[in-house]
Amino acid sequence: MTFKELTVSQIRDAMKDKSGTSEREMFGGIAFMLEGNMCCGVIDDNLVVRVGPEAYETVLREPHTRPMDFTGRPLPGFIYVERDGFAHDDRSLRAWIERGINFVQTLPPKYYPMAWQTWQPMTQPVAMR
Repeated sequence: MTFKELTVSQIRDAMKDKSGTSEREMFGGIAFMLEGNMCCGVIDDNLVVRVGPEAYETVLREPHTRPMDFTGRPLPGFIYVERDGFAHDDRSLRAWIERGINFVQTLPPKYYPMAWQTWQPMTQPVAMR
């Protein structure tokens, strides 16, 4: 199992009891959604966490964090946490996931005009590439 697969598996385990969760391929990685809003994910060996605009600058001062800038421009409210910032124990990974969940729970659920477009939990995990 690659590091990316292991991290995705750990995120699935951490979020399994949350209702309204799903996962999607996004940004070249796997994104975990809560009520249609992305809260965290994995791109390469980096954890992606949505911390929100208010906490963004403060969180970027923490070790092993940097702006999520895969397009060359930072995406405000989203950060990368490098492997050293979450891989040493399960508690640190779960703490980052909780930060993402806590922010996303302040957002309204995303619904789409047609019933078949609403966010539904996936019955099968997204396949790793």
